[in-house]
Amino acid sequence: MAVLGLGKVGHLAATFLHQAGFDVVGVDQRVPTRPTPFEVAPVDVADPSAVGRILDDREAVLSCLPYHLNRDVARAAHARGIHYFDLTEDVGTSQTINELSATSRGLMAPQCGLAPGFVSIVAASQADAFDECRSIRMRVGALPQHPTGLLGYAFNWSPEGVVNEYLNDCEVIEEGERKWLSSMEWRETLYIHGTQLEAFTTSGGLGTMCDTYHGRVANLDYKTIRYPGHMELMNFFFHELLMRERRDLAGQILTNAKPPVSDDVVYVHVSSEGTLDGHLRRSEFVRAYRPKVIGDVPSTAIAWTTAGSVAAVIELVRAGSLPSHGLLRQEHISLADFLATPTGQLFAV
Repeated sequence: MAVLGLGKVGHLAATFLHQAGFDVVGVDQRVPTRPTPFEVAPVDVADPSAVGRILDDREAVLSCLPYHLNRDVARAAHARGIHYFDLTEDVGTSQTINELSATSRGLMAPQCGLAPGFVSIVAASQADAFDECRSIRMRVGALPQHPTGLLGYAFNWSPEGVVNEYLNDCEVIEEGERKWLSSMEWRETLYIHGTQLEAFTTSGGLGTMCDTYHGRVANLDYKTIRYPGHMELMNFFFHELLMRERRDLAGQILTNAKPPVSDDVVYVHVSSEGTLDGHLRRSEFVRAYRPKVIGDVPSTAIAWTTAGSVAAVIELVRAGSLPSHGLLRQEHISLADFLATPTGQLFAV
């Protein structure tokens, strides 16, 4: 495995894979200051030729780079016939990778993170258990455990990714029809373990679910979870102050105002409704994941859930439980198989 990008998530994904017995080389422009259990190669990850040379003697690559670099990495993997994995939420990038998969000799597996990724696996396991499924609702949020201020937020995730999901359009299925909606709409209230939260539409979290379930499920949507009042303030920031026209600056302002925290929590709320043996039923998967110590290093909840999700998928590919070429859709992965992997077991609690 080559793991490109050794930020928090990339470093952790490489650690998980090393612990699972993979021969891992971590690739980044900067050599990590702390020791790593895996080999590290200092390479300009924005240089397609340099990345290509790293991949020449590898069987697979995981890109933990910003989404705008993933197309070149995917093309390099495709040209060499090796497996490709990434964490992107960007719809356009994933579409390019989907097109490459039609002629790939290796497996092309985009969107292997938390959402899209793990939540798609959970949702599919619920839907497939019904004789007929009428709705799938997927809600995920990475939040500070001890929020302050009106936003009640901390940027533990990429500001570029958060801005994208708040501003790009969202695909849903409503009453059997595929539609595109604006982000930060359809606000709802929900409770997890007694905590009041809100959820609203954001872009990218469904992955390929609409392709898979159109014509099979009447209602399907994804929303981001936040503390109450967040959506209204972010609509003011992006739309009334016109920060939607200056995305880079918006990310800088928000990160400066709400820097990352160590004590975060990842809320997952996936629910489906359908009929089973002639009776209407509702299935729910509700979790609050908190920080863990991985390899003697404390890890935030959003980092280990994202890195752990892709590591578990890669473990399944090595075991032969998943296809060896073409496109991998997350919803085609068995939840039971995922939770049985060394890394996937972390999600079972």
